[in-house]
Amino acid sequence: MAQPQPRNRAQQRREFVHPDAEHGRKKDKPKPYGIEPITAFYCFLGANLIAALFSPIQDCDETFNYWEPTHYLSHGYGLQTWEYSPDYAIRSWLYIGLHAVVGNIRRLLPQSTKVSEFYFVRYVLAFVCALCQTLMWRVICRTLNPRIGLFFILALVFSPGNFHASTAYLPSSFAMYMVMVGAAAFMNWSGGLKTSQGMFWFAVGGVFGWPFAAALCAPFLLEEGLFAVLSDKERFFEAALRVFRGIVAAGILVFFDMAINTFFYKKIEVVSWNIVKYNLFSSTGGPNLYGTEPWTFYFKNLALNFNVWFILALLSLPLFLLHKYFASTQSFHSGLRTVVFLAPFYMWLGIFTAQPHKEERFMYPAYPFLALNAAISLHILLTALGNADPRSLVGKIPARVKLFTVSLALLLSIDLGVARVWGIYSAYSAPLAIYKPLETMGGQGDSVCFGKEWYRFPSSYFLPRDMRAKWVRSEFRGLLPGEFSEARTGFGFWSGTWLPTTGLNDQNEEDAGKYVDLRMCDFLVDTQFPEQQRQQGWKAPPNEPDYVADTEHWEEVKCVPFLDAASTPFLPRALWVPDLGIIPERFRRKWGRHCLLRKKKTSAA
Repeated sequence: MAQPQPRNRAQQRREFVHPDAEHGRKKDKPKPYGIEPITAFYCFLGANLIAALFSPIQDCDETFNYWEPTHYLSHGYGLQTWEYSPDYAIRSWLYIGLHAVVGNIRRLLPQSTKVSEFYFVRYVLAFVCALCQTLMWRVICRTLNPRIGLFFILALVFSPGNFHASTAYLPSSFAMYMVMVGAAAFMNWSGGLKTSQGMFWFAVGGVFGWPFAAALCAPFLLEEGLFAVLSDKERFFEAALRVFRGIVAAGILVFFDMAINTFFYKKIEVVSWNIVKYNLFSSTGGPNLYGTEPWTFYFKNLALNFNVWFILALLSLPLFLLHKYFASTQSFHSGLRTVVFLAPFYMWLGIFTAQPHKEERFMYPAYPFLALNAAISLHILLTALGNADPRSLVGKIPARVKLFTVSLALLLSIDLGVARVWGIYSAYSAPLAIYKPLETMGGQGDSVCFGKEWYRFPSSYFLPRDMRAKWVRSEFRGLLPGEFSEARTGFGFWSGTWLPTTGLNDQNEEDAGKYVDLRMCDFLVDTQFPEQQRQQGWKAPPNEPDYVADTEHWEEVKCVPFLDAASTPFLPRALWVPDLGIIPERFRRKWGRHCLLRKKKTSAA
């Protein structure tokens, strides 16, 4: 039978049919899944539950900007950052309130404690994240290839990046959830284009979570616009209507968020706009006040958190273009669609690499696209390796050698991911482990003080019986959190959300009123680093004495090993290395002790 001749570009343009019209005439036959959807869900959920149980809090922002306000709504007191001052109002109380409701559900169940509320919120986040991951995986299998879907699972389940992001109580993690649902809607053309639904979910992530994450839908909207321009007037009007519906839905979300925040701040506030204004148009320095990083920051960070998968993600577009060049049977639709799917990761990495202020959590919304790009890359490579033509170079390689090489690379990636996850947990989990003795000791409302360890405080959820976190002076000279007012005045609840604040500013300027005298402390948290103290010429800073060694005034309640990152070489700091005598010194971890101390009753410290 004669093969059909390939059509030239003019013919393709004349015969262009809008995807909505194609799907209006017939339904796509769904491609089979590589594994059952429920199995994929369990894989995601298992990995996320491990993160919920064992992931340390990576960023003090998670504690002070999210866990503490949630604790205030649920328990009536907590620490307040300047972002929650009604003078600035750049944090959404709707986002906080949703998590507070989840925590309060746990209070209705038996054997409830504040620590159990903390972990219950994490469990719910693990479930929601797994559900969103499964929805995106399902569409990847139907739209692209079940093998790509399988690689998508592997890239997320075994990555330290997912360990950090899946259950972090951060708007960037919430935005990541919604981005996955929104991307699934945009990618799924079965039954017609779902632009409105996709825009809605991206708007949920942007309005209720992190506004910048909504930009990730730009490639999908550009695709919609291109198809609208190439189609007839009727299809153009339908595309415009879909986009308009998405804009209206986003506007409704903004109004709803504004109404909730107006209730808490007692003035009209559009928090999503306040966040954008502060980050892009601030006259006081904006986020750069909190540190800047070189352009290589995200490349190093993503290499640690995704290892081989990050390299594959970077190579995805070049590999696809090469594949497209040599496999000319692909249609205009499929080629453009793949480029659209690959674009969000590159766009996000480029935008945030150009920003001076960089933090790991800023990459969270792009993690699903990183995994997708990596999965597509691996699929293309395996397709090329599968060439059995003995005349080609690849075809001359024995099939077993190919299988062994690919399997070895995947096993290496999994091993690296597991080694980093276990390394992070074993190195930095102490701040979640030292407070349990407080359940049986101390009095109502005792003060637990923090000096140089202020940023490792895991939240008031770990302090029972109304114990309060207090600050003692250290060498840190930035702005520490204050406390929500516990006054009960005016109409409504939670007066601390709208009462005027003092000692808070958006310039990271120190407020001396945040500190208490050491004599007011019933307990103290400190970290001792013997390896640093053994260094020649070491001397404790004036405001950071070795409280653990001060046995005259303090006694140890509980101490847990904590990695001395400053004294540990890069490799054992990045990955788990066993503490065995046979390990060379340059590959050994150096340890300190993270301690909960109690003031001796006979002491007048």
